[in-house]
Amino acid sequence: MPVAPANQAQLIRSSQKDEYYRIILRNQANDSFQTLAGSKRWLDWRREIELLSDLAYYGLTTFSGYQTLGEEYVGIIQVDPTKHQIPSRVRRGLFILCHAFFPYLLDKLLVCLENELEAGQESHHSVRRRQAVSGLWSLESWLRKWVRRAVGLLSEPQRRTCLPAVFAIQQGLTLLHRLHMALFYISGSFYHLSRRAAGISYLRVVGLSGDDTTIRSSYRLLGAVSILQLLITGCLQLNNFKQRQRARQEWKLYRNLSPQHTQSSSPRAARCILCLEDRRHTTSTPCGHLFCWECITEWCNTKPECPLCREKFQPHRLVYLMNYS
Repeated sequence: MPVAPANQAQLIRSSQKDEYYRIILRNQANDSFQTLAGSKRWLDWRREIELLSDLAYYGLTTFSGYQTLGEEYVGIIQVDPTKHQIPSRVRRGLFILCHAFFPYLLDKLLVCLENELEAGQESHHSVRRRQAVSGLWSLESWLRKWVRRAVGLLSEPQRRTCLPAVFAIQQGLTLLHRLHMALFYISGSFYHLSRRAAGISYLRVVGLSGDDTTIRSSYRLLGAVSILQLLITGCLQLNNFKQRQRARQEWKLYRNLSPQHTQSSSPRAARCILCLEDRRHTTSTPCGHLFCWECITEWCNTKPECPLCREKFQPHRLVYLMNYS
């Protein structure tokens, strides 16, 4: 039987077909569990049900030594790095763990870590109430206890440092996935990171078609464009990070200055509506409303708009009134 390496189009169609049947299996499992256990328990265990559905799909196909429905649809078979035999059971098990279980576990871990780091400034009552919502026997509850012990060993400055690190890891995983997709378009192998980790590639069970070279060339061009787009995205994110750091340093600088009180005949006019105190270092928005420098800059870090009239503007358009009286 003539065989040849599968091209990018076949691997994408196979993955899309597998995703279609995985979604069907997930929906049926969710509907069954919701009917039997109720909506509340289904909301608590929805992610676990989807995980079990994926494990069942790949366990009955890949781990058992059979083609998935997507692989059978396009006529491709899995092979190990030697290209002469199908992957061993260990490789197939590693692929299933990397493809289904590890992303689920990493997402749960990052969410629990982010919540615990943010909970350092919350009251114990709100933390206990959130723990009760997560459930007693859920995996999230167990991970939260383990993460809480680890976070409890950190000091307050270390917690403030770790919180942006969690966000950077989440963004880094997204960029890593996009980089891997660009490399796949160029090389034509390992559509998923899990298959690259397990060393599983694909062969076609039919001979090469006449347009195979054209298909590979077009996907190489798409890969080059994807890498260029990824570089631009990385530069933009780095620039945004530097701007946030600069704004944070300016906020710390003006925060330590002596209070600047505005003399006015009306006491109410000299108050900031955000902190409800006398304005310190009066700052004007482009629409003319006055706030404390610390209050309005912190507000603009989340919402680039005026708190009063909701006019949109960029933070660099704020005007610090040096000699306002």
